[in-house]
Amino acid sequence: MIHRPLRYIAVGIGVPVTAVLALALLAGHYRGSDAALALVVLGLLAIAILLVRHVRLLVEWARQPVGSMPPQVEGLWGSVFDELEDRFQRELAVRDKLSEELGRFQQAAQAMPDGLLYLAEDDSIEWLNVMAEQHFGLDRRRDLRVPVANLVRQPDFVAYLQTDRHAEPLIMQLPGRRDRALQVQIIRFAGSRRMVLSRDISKLQRLENMRRDFVANVSHEMRTPLTVVGGFLETLIDGLDDFSRDEVLHFLSLAHEQSSRMRHLIEDLLALSALETGAPAPLEERVDVTELMQTVLREAESLSAGRHTVTLVLEGGGELKGSARELHSAFSNLATNAVRYTPAGGHVELGWRVDAEGGEYWVRDDGIGIDPEHIPRLTERFYRVDRGRSRETGGTGLGLAIVKHILNRHQAVLQVDSEPGKGSRFAMRFPPGRIGDEN
Repeated sequence: MIHRPLRYIAVGIGVPVTAVLALALLAGHYRGSDAALALVVLGLLAIAILLVRHVRLLVEWARQPVGSMPPQVEGLWGSVFDELEDRFQRELAVRDKLSEELGRFQQAAQAMPDGLLYLAEDDSIEWLNVMAEQHFGLDRRRDLRVPVANLVRQPDFVAYLQTDRHAEPLIMQLPGRRDRALQVQIIRFAGSRRMVLSRDISKLQRLENMRRDFVANVSHEMRTPLTVVGGFLETLIDGLDDFSRDEVLHFLSLAHEQSSRMRHLIEDLLALSALETGAPAPLEERVDVTELMQTVLREAESLSAGRHTVTLVLEGGGELKGSARELHSAFSNLATNAVRYTPAGGHVELGWRVDAEGGEYWVRDDGIGIDPEHIPRLTERFYRVDRGRSRETGGTGLGLAIVKHILNRHQAVLQVDSEPGKGSRFAMRFPPGRIGDEN
């Protein structure tokens, strides 16, 4: 690569100087030494003037925006400008490619579900994506080049930022959102620069809390009937001859009651597990609503055993598209709950109607009612307004959780209206697409 600069020197300076010297020798031969000296001075001056002119053109071009056309110059300097232009174009192409790659990288970083923060050596923010803005309450237009510790002031985060022990992530609360949690980890790169990764783990924490609560509730629900059954069996084993036949039958009857309660709890747990884990929905059928309502009425009357007045209201029949087994479970759950929580002598009404907005199944009672604060949590697993009364009536605490998942699979919603001491109304609203006419 050395031959090209040498060629430029030889051509750009050597050739003109050689030509001037040759002319000076001829002038000296014919005109004398004074003429030769004058010709040398004039020739070198002309060469210097041309050199200054081309350097000025070069400087002016260098001050133009990138991509400007080079000066139109003939000869050697024209070649120089062309080579410089080729060099600039190659560098511009490389820069454009790098810029394009950087743009793709930033687009990928913006699309990440996790937050991403790049910190300079002084821990000021160099770049962040949208999720990092949301996680830390930042603004990329306002907060760039600001130390992150001045903006995210949680003591745990500041201490984690200042330490060198980043192998384990930090769990912290979102700014201003105590119900939201972040998992934050710092990673070093490019020497002393650092990258902050953040992930919203609120849902994972809620699931973990639900799992712990679920295990605790199942253990609690199973312990009582197992204790009762075990106690009766131990009593009978230790002193069977000390009890009359009627007493033995009474103990066995109570033990059977508790075993039935455990069986119902396990059946509900299996049903809820299948619904919550996204098990494939059963094949949809065309369920005759009138027949379904009659079945649910008989079940409610059987559970009531004459202690309540149970009535049926049908404002239209038709068919309901869905799983016959799941729909029966949901309808029956609301009806049996009303019977369980309505004192003897009360009234329970089961109803169905079809209108322009779809179909509605409702259960109305004049029972004990529910405080408004409990209504949003009624469909949680094992949530009971009155735990003692629920156990007395044989409830497992899973019925409404099962109803919620069944309705979700049928694009339906549950509506609850209740007033303490005046009763409740539970209603399922099905969309028009689920309602069919009887053929």
